Amino acid sequence: MSAVLADCRTQPVPAIAVALLGTGVVGGALLKLLNTPAAAPLKLVGAANSRRQQTDPQRLAQRNLREQLRNEGEARDDAALFAALDASDAPVKAIIDATASAALAARHAAWLAQGYHVVTANKALAGGELAGWRALQAALAHGARYGDAATVGAGLPVLSTLRRLRGCGDSLLTLEGVFSGSLSYLFNQYDGSRPFSALLAEARTLGYTEPDPRSDLSGEDVARKLLILARHAGFALGSDEVEVESLVPPALREVDAATFLDRLAELDAPLAERHAQAAARGNVLRFLARLNQRGRARVGLVEVPPTHPAARLYGTDNQFALTTTRYNTQPMVIQGPGAGPEVTAQALLGDVLALA
Repeated sequence: MSAVLADCRTQPVPAIAVALLGTGVVGGALLKLLNTPAAAPLKLVGAANSRRQQTDPQRLAQRNLREQLRNEGEARDDAALFAALDASDAPVKAIIDATASAALAARHAAWLAQGYHVVTANKALAGGELAGWRALQAALAHGARYGDAATVGAGLPVLSTLRRLRGCGDSLLTLEGVFSGSLSYLFNQYDGSRPFSALLAEARTLGYTEPDPRSDLSGEDVARKLLILARHAGFALGSDEVEVESLVPPALREVDAATFLDRLAELDAPLAERHAQAAARGNVLRFLARLNQRGRARVGLVEVPPTHPAARLYGTDNQFALTTTRYNTQPMVIQGPGAGPEVTAQALLGDVLALA
């Protein structure tokens, strides 16, 4: 008996069991964090990419799990993944969605209703159709929690601050900022001396954009973040109520990714003209998201003076300026790195740890 007790003491039951969906760039960074002391309360019971999964404890413990799943593992089967989660002795069970899959995001509300906590970097539900947002809020009434810090600002304390302000009876009046790390980098660098397409190709090589940069240039990702923030602030905005300016010329919107990358130079002339016009007025270009007191929301390229807060950003910095009924003389500004797998993965880990 004493030997059994001793063995139990050396292998304590973890506080949180997790199943990870998505082992791409962000999911891969999270797997590295799960091997650090900070993640000691967590037990990974399942991991999956879009085609394969692993639930074997010995395989899950291997440091090359991400690479292993590229070539081997069971066929993807969410029922088996969640069965492994259910079989865990951990008192807290969480699903981590580190993908950008709209199909997976559409299941978040159902998972919450079943009692699983959900932690995500996936914006497709909360920043999608208003019906999805409402389904998410209804599912939260069942008691499970939704960790969403990684959906906006790569874990900068934006959503938590907004929720705290609203919980204290404050109200958001206006919101303005740079919500995209890739677009921040591009327009922080763009001064007319180099073609925009050259900067874009460079940013893509550095990993600052999606493999198909149209995901960034379309403004749709920024629009989803603006919707998430607006909805948390109490504005019941539909996705069709955000005015979005795309930087992708109409002729390049429907072509395949390879063709788009071959024709990047077609971006140059329109943006060079916009830059020259702004420079003639002493201004610079920034890709801003804006929400006013009447709920009007817009995402697009804006001229700002050099004294504007967005004109003084560095690298991939995001910036969120919140004017509220109590912060009305000057806005509360939250600023910092808004892109990168490491900070996004850290936001996911933080939300999971907060479940304990």
